[in-house]
Amino acid sequence: MPEVPLPANGEYIKAVRESSRAARIKANVSITPEAIKRFLLSPAFTSTFDRLRHAHGMTLPLNFPSVVAELNVLSILSLLNFASGYRVPLHQATGRGAFDNIRAFVFSAYISSSAGAGEYFSARGMQEITEPTVADLMGVTNAIHVERPHESIVGLTVGELGGPVWEIVQIITRTLQETGKALVNGGYPDLGSFVLEALTEGEKAKKTGGDEAEVAVERLIRGIPAFQDMAIVYDQPVYCFKKALLTLHAVALRFGKSESSSVPVPRTDHLPIFSDNVIPSLLIHLGVIDLTNADPALGLPQLFPHAQDTERLQALLAATDPVDPAAKKKSKEVPKEGPLLTVEQAYVLRAAAIDACELIVEAAQTLDTSDAAGDLSWLKGITLPELDAWIWAVAKDRGDYRKLERFALRNTAYF
Repeated sequence: MPEVPLPANGEYIKAVRESSRAARIKANVSITPEAIKRFLLSPAFTSTFDRLRHAHGMTLPLNFPSVVAELNVLSILSLLNFASGYRVPLHQATGRGAFDNIRAFVFSAYISSSAGAGEYFSARGMQEITEPTVADLMGVTNAIHVERPHESIVGLTVGELGGPVWEIVQIITRTLQETGKALVNGGYPDLGSFVLEALTEGEKAKKTGGDEAEVAVERLIRGIPAFQDMAIVYDQPVYCFKKALLTLHAVALRFGKSESSSVPVPRTDHLPIFSDNVIPSLLIHLGVIDLTNADPALGLPQLFPHAQDTERLQALLAATDPVDPAAKKKSKEVPKEGPLLTVEQAYVLRAAAIDACELIVEAAQTLDTSDAAGDLSWLKGITLPELDAWIWAVAKDRGDYRKLERFALRNTAYF
């Protein structure tokens, strides 16, 4: 892949919006006002938005000795918020999805560190962590081998490290090591201290009329390679920066209501969405993003061929009962694998989702709801992070949505 330049100083958030819209238009991915209105007024959206609009899944039910220690673990959870391309093999190995596996790993590593097993989440500990340790903390040591025929003995098979679960163990390990090295070289004891410094710099900019989120997110992306979520598509850079933006919003959600917090809290309502694979896939299934006439050279129209079927859309946009949490825990059904994408395909769809959500929020502010059955005046106040949270959460909330295919990109540490 060609090297991707970072955006100009002070224009990182702008670059996400502008590069995403440019890529979506270049790929001829359609998002119409009619499709947006149908989505916004659908019972599927209006009946569940208020309940799910803050459900980002970043809550930490752990005890911390200090605010910086909590900020460190929260930042690492954001840093490792990927593995979506390994959702199915992880389900097969552990019975949990991608994010639930990452969260379980972070909890396990933190609890083990607290019990004296090793300081995994200090800068030095991250730099020195190994694949066997990561596999053990993830509980997947029995799923990281593949069998092959013995080279000389007929009928004998031997096991060796390999397979998709081993791949994600390697990516997690590499991400931690790479981040730990950057922190050690910068003189930081842990990721939380680096994030706190970025937030503090943002707070200083805010006092002089600047955008604290812009300052902080640029600092995160410039300092940590695993936050540099970008690619070249159509010979132009596309910037998503999912994990860096999510880090800021996770901080705002956790510390924003505390009057005595020593953590500077950035304003995040204006941030672009944190685009992964779930949000674009669901927006395709719900008819907002239409790939019917998208760039055939990228193979986009074939990815979700039935997404625009009228009866299917009507069923998905109707109201339904959420999945019972008890039944959800009992269910070990492995989800169906969605289409495996190239880097270019994945970034076009993620860019389309970023632009789609911008257009949805813009449309909601001026939408005529006078003919609606109930009071929908609240639509005018929805924010991008709330919309992001709703899409991410509703994908797990409904039984029919849980069965919808999501695209996957392997070998990435960005989503």
